[in-house]
This record gives sequence, C-alpha cells and structure tokens, in this order.
Amino acid sequence: MPTAHAYALPSAAGQLVPTTIQRREPGPHEVFIAIKFAGICHSDIHIARGEWGNSPAYPIVVGHEIAGVVEAVGSEVTKHAVGDRVGVGCFVDSCRECEACRDGEEQFCKGNIPTYNSTGRDGKPTAGGYSTHITVDENYVVRIPGALELDVAAPLLCAGITLYSPLAMWGAGPGKQVAIIGMGGLGHMGVKIAHALGAEVSVISQSLKKQDDAFRLGADHYYASSDASAFEDLKGRFDLIINTVSADLDLDAYLGLLALDGTFVIAGLPEKPMTFHPLSLHRVRRRLVGTKNGGIRQTQEMLDFCAEHGLGAEVEVIPGEKINEAWERVVASDVRYRFVIDASTL
Repeated sequence: MPTAHAYALPSAAGQLVPTTIQRREPGPHEVFIAIKFAGICHSDIHIARGEWGNSPAYPIVVGHEIAGVVEAVGSEVTKHAVGDRVGVGCFVDSCRECEACRDGEEQFCKGNIPTYNSTGRDGKPTAGGYSTHITVDENYVVRIPGALELDVAAPLLCAGITLYSPLAMWGAGPGKQVAIIGMGGLGHMGVKIAHALGAEVSVISQSLKKQDDAFRLGADHYYASSDASAFEDLKGRFDLIINTVSADLDLDAYLGLLALDGTFVIAGLPEKPMTFHPLSLHRVRRRLVGTKNGGIRQTQEMLDFCAEHGLGAEVEVIPGEKINEAWERVVASDVRYRFVIDASTL
C-alpha cells in the first residue's frame, strides 16, 4: 500500500503537522495521482476547525483543489493514462444511481463522498490534497488542458467551478449586468470568468483597495460597499449578483440591486443565518438561490473554457512549512488571491 507525505491537523486548536498516510493501490477503475499542487480554500479551515457545525475526524488531512500527474492506473481504466495531467475537486465519488448523478450533478448526490473528512467505498476515511499522492476512481478525475499550468489550475477545481457553475446556470453573457460581491479566492475567479463570458462586470467590495486588481482581471466597474450612496445609485441595476463572501450581509439592500427577474446567488457561507424581507423579492420578481460547486461534466467544461480563454487563478505558491502561516493569512483576508501548496515540499 503506497505511503504519502501529508500535513494533518490533529485538533481544532492545533497546528498542521507533517505526517504520513496510506493510500490505496489503484483498483481496476482507479488512478494513482502524484499531486503537484494543492490550493488552500477557506472551507478547508472552516471544516478542519469544526466551524460549520461539522465533526472533523482528527487527525484530518484537507484539500480539495488538486492538480497532478497520473502515476499508475488500474487494469480497466480507459479515461486516463500514466503521465496525464489531471485534477480532483471537492468530491471523489457518489452513488451513481440517483437523479442528480444521472444528470451529471454529482455534487448534489446524497451519497456524495467529499475528498476529505468522509468515508470512502473501502470503509476508510478520505484524506485530501495536502499530500503527495491520492488514489481516485477515474470517473471523478478531470483532465487539465495543456494550456493551463498546474499551479494556477489547482484552485479552479473549487474556486473556478463554484463561480463558473452559477454564471453558466443563470446566463451571464453579452448584454447582462453581473455583480460579484467580494474580491477574494472565489470572487477574483468570478470576475475573470464573467468577463470571458461577455458580461458587463461589476465588483462590490468592502473598500477600494482591490480596485486596480479588479480592473486588471476584467471588471468594468468597482464599488465600495462601505459607501451607502452606491446602493442608491445601483438600485435595479443587475441581472445577476453572486455573493462570494462569508460575512453577514444586509440582504434586503443587496436584493434591491437586482433588476426585474434578477437572481441573487449565495456562494459564500456565513456562520450565522441570513434574513430578508419577502417584499425584497416580491416587488420586482427576483430570485434568491444557492449554489454549491459543479458536477464532473461541468468541471471539465469549466477547465476547457479557462484553457481556451487563458484563465488561471492568481496564486501565491508556498512550501509545506508555510501552511500554518497561510491559514492565518487566509482568515485575515491577507492573500491575493489563492495560496497553492507545492506538494514536492511536503
């Protein structure tokens, strides 16, 4: 059974520490992947520290933005070959039989098996991408096009698909006014993708400090949410608003920015429930919806789209020894815009 180097969190209040974990020999339909880069998503921290009401199984190895190269394949694998550049995202299996799975929306399967802090079909805990290797069923592995470098591709497996999915679902494109709330790990990819889709893109952020970055990445307009006059000026403006932040928002104020038949999408998850007045939707036939990430088919579509348009995440590559420092910087919103671990340093 292969051994992988990894970083694990031993307790909610602890620091991540180097360790070794066991990976499966690839079964008939599995691939064994040498991880090259793994993105650090804020949800890694929330889940590992039990901040979303979950119960982490310590020691926990997190990470669901994985880019690597296939090192070995099972005897019946047809979708990938040794040497292929591949990615693994937020889940590594599903029931394959429910309506969501049949529709290619495996992220909504009740039997969905997350990449970490879950139990695989072998009955053993799943462990994520803060490691040197991983074994995954070929049907839950996607191809990373050659036009994308692996370091900037890794965050696309969560941040990229989490924004691409609602932008595609609710018709971002030419003639559409799209607003992205937040210019962080998720939001910066929303700006890039919405711009590439042809929409007119606005960013709404707490302050103006990321304005230059937003324009560089494709935004047409930038507004500070701390400026009360912006909410008055933008009333009824947007066809689509995607909230990428985990902070508490005045939902009524933001819903008021939607045009007729406009859609407000919740992608960022705050710790506390959010409230709004039904009239905020009723007055102009607006929608308030949620989004998760995307199925395998759409994730591949997103990667191909990003390769075609030259879209990768804005990353800061770090060695394993700086993971704890990176976590604290993520919590402090001190990253532009995604930390990516160089797995060769684990």
